[in-house]
Amino acid sequence: MTRRPVLNKFVFRGLTQTCLFFVTLSLSAQWASPQGDANEVPAYNAAPPPQGTALPPIMSKGELWEKDAEHPYQLHAYELAAKIPVVLHQQPCYCYCDRVGHNSLHSCFETAHGARCTTCMKELYYSYQQHKKGKTAEQIRAGIIKGDWKQINLDTATEIN
Repeated sequence: MTRRPVLNKFVFRGLTQTCLFFVTLSLSAQWASPQGDANEVPAYNAAPPPQGTALPPIMSKGELWEKDAEHPYQLHAYELAAKIPVVLHQQPCYCYCDRVGHNSLHSCFETAHGARCTTCMKELYYSYQQHKKGKTAEQIRAGIIKGDWKQINLDTATEIN
């Protein structure tokens, strides 16, 4: 009869813990810097969609409920988003949701994601304000990249029309 070597239970436990540590470390590394690299611009579309191409619809404010509709500025954001979908299509989103498949700020308002994220809402309100001032999508994008959207106060954002 041949004897197979048996791993000492302490060695086995140590190896298991080491493996779990490295798996955890590797999985969490992608989220280590939630704000991303300071020079990294999230995904956006450099131009409007081709003529005849329909963008996915912006979610209606009536579809928002519970925590997605707690504050008036959440509902108002979706009203304004529906007015400037092509502008939003051309803007990056600094919550870095492009990591989960979004391709622009427009994507955030196709679902309730935009209502749950202060970054998305501030960028939306900033984009709408600048659009009303006659700025192009490219000029708005430059302001977003510069961080001008951070000055939006959501508590008073419902006054933006």
